[in-house]
Amino acid sequence: MIKSKLKSRKSQDQSFLVPKKITKKLVLGSIIATIIAATPFFYTLYEGVPSVKVWNTFLFTYDSKLWEDANYAMWVITGKVVPLILLLIWFFTCRHWWYHTLLVPILMYPIQIIKTIEGDTRYIDEVQWIYMLPIMAIVIPSIYLIRARMFNKINEADKTMQELEDEFKIGPPKNVMGRLKDYF
Repeated sequence: MIKSKLKSRKSQDQSFLVPKKITKKLVLGSIIATIIAATPFFYTLYEGVPSVKVWNTFLFTYDSKLWEDANYAMWVITGKVVPLILLLIWFFTCRHWWYHTLLVPILMYPIQIIKTIEGDTRYIDEVQWIYMLPIMAIVIPSIYLIRARMFNKINEADKTMQELEDEFKIGPPKNVMGRLKDYF
């Protein structure tokens, strides 16, 4: 009788233990949710930058060049970094077959950020398509081919669109390194 009570108490105690895999997912999900919730704060970080042409800190010196105001330049940069962060989160957590199309805007924002930091205000949003063309030449046809395969399977089989989309899903969400290994 004592053994049975100990066994039942032991099984009740173990039911409260959370497996390591669930804990990792919970922590990662909490970090992602915190980053998303903090994006309004990230966007207002430029307010801490003084309105001067050359901004000196203990880490670096930023010359705003043609912007002529470091505060304004940082406002433009935060307006590009925040959407980039959100797009990266969406890309690495998306499980739909079309998530590779997110690479196009993900590539666009770093190009704009680099042009903004360089201080060349004339060409920020004008010639970025030249840099994006090679990625678009790969992404757009591959998305079209996946879509064509899906519609061929619809015509050949009695599957719904949702079943086909589930078939093309990559699987359970991977961590960042896992996703990068899929590409290289």
